[in-house]
Amino acid sequence: MPTPRIESLLSARLFLAPQLVGDRLFFLSNLSGQLSLYAMDAAGSVPEPLLPPDIALQNPDLIGGYVFYVFPQLDQILVMIDQDGDENYQPMLIPLAGGLPVPAFDGALAAARSHCVHGYPADNRAYFVAESRQTQQYTAYQAHLDTGTLVEMGASPWGSFVDAVNAGHTRATLTDGYVVGDNVVYEWQAGVPGRRLLYGTPLEDRAPGQDVPLNNIFAGQYTPQDRGLLCITALFADTFGLGYIPLTPAGEPVPVTIAGTRHHGGGELVSLEHLRDDRYLVGYNIDGVSWLYEGRFDEAARAMQLDQVICGTGRLANGVLEAVYYDKPGDRYALAFSTATSPTQLYTIAGPTRQEIVAHTRERVLGIPDSWLAPGEDASFTSFDGLRISARLYRPAPALGYDGRRPIIYYIHGGPQGQERPNFAWFSMPLIQFLTLNGFAVFVPNVRGSTGYGLQYTKQVDHDWGGQDRLDHVQALA
Repeated sequence: MPTPRIESLLSARLFLAPQLVGDRLFFLSNLSGQLSLYAMDAAGSVPEPLLPPDIALQNPDLIGGYVFYVFPQLDQILVMIDQDGDENYQPMLIPLAGGLPVPAFDGALAAARSHCVHGYPADNRAYFVAESRQTQQYTAYQAHLDTGTLVEMGASPWGSFVDAVNAGHTRATLTDGYVVGDNVVYEWQAGVPGRRLLYGTPLEDRAPGQDVPLNNIFAGQYTPQDRGLLCITALFADTFGLGYIPLTPAGEPVPVTIAGTRHHGGGELVSLEHLRDDRYLVGYNIDGVSWLYEGRFDEAARAMQLDQVICGTGRLANGVLEAVYYDKPGDRYALAFSTATSPTQLYTIAGPTRQEIVAHTRERVLGIPDSWLAPGEDASFTSFDGLRISARLYRPAPALGYDGRRPIIYYIHGGPQGQERPNFAWFSMPLIQFLTLNGFAVFVPNVRGSTGYGLQYTKQVDHDWGGQDRLDHVQALA
């Protein structure tokens, strides 16, 4: 067996953030050595670059919003571009067929670092949050791409991030965030000045030492006729659940039941998206693995019934969903997915039962067979105080022929409020695979303080970094 080289593992290219528009698939890739924007026929073709080769785009995991959004009615693509890696992202426009980017909105956001947080191609609308580069101030904007105009929605030193948007673009929620889980939600209405408090206690209204319950409201969705707001929240479940806030008439949040999940293990609810009518897309992170369901929301009963698995079984199991895009006109999905042994691949999913799964890429690790790579296995353990700690163990693959007990490497992720997942797109997985190829086993714990296992699990390192999280590591080695 030839000696595996780390260069082989690092050679795998990225395919990220797909958007399926008509018969074209748009996506990000580092095919040229740096991330850029490409398109190809959904039926199959050579990827076509849409930007000049000297422009590099940011990794979508780091930019805080969308890197690009396609607006086919305008024959344009909105792209967030910085200046030589300075991370001061600006909205730029290029033709649908690609070209030289020009500033959107006459450069009105040039003095801010901007994030595109929502795109609505059918309405030619987008939503931005702009961070001032002079003062601590975030300003939310509704963008009309057909007229090139911006409508200021509200501003705050604490975020003012656009979350839910109603069907008519006349109402939206703006969220301020102080620390992890401590959110205050406001509502903006077109033609009405200022922001109306919807839920939470603003910082300026709190008494010294006041204990404010952590709500972590996000991923809001207005229900039909703006009767209520369906959202993800920590108010009723520490690992997050669905909540419903009545709007007409206004009321307090109430829990929403969820039925039909098929996953097992520890994790949390991470995503919610409205598809059409009463159909929604609901996502989970379970012990680092992605699960995605379609379901039906009964607003009167405050109940979500999940009835179709989009990701988590079959070809799309035991990995990480990098991105998913729902094409409403075609009632289909485009997604990017990777595992511990597979680089990111682009897929489309269609059909009434979501069984029409097509892989549009076959990216692989050069010179190393899949059978030599380690998929990893659950190695969760009970810590000193009875808390379950999620972990994975990567053993050398049987095909490598290593016999007997193996030396083990104990891999600690950074953050500490982060999570190690079976994700070939993340920098650590090529290193882990390189170690298993050379006969080492690799133990990867997500001790308390990690994300992905509920709000309190993440916050246990607040004011205690290197305390109980360190004891989790000690227990793992006992």
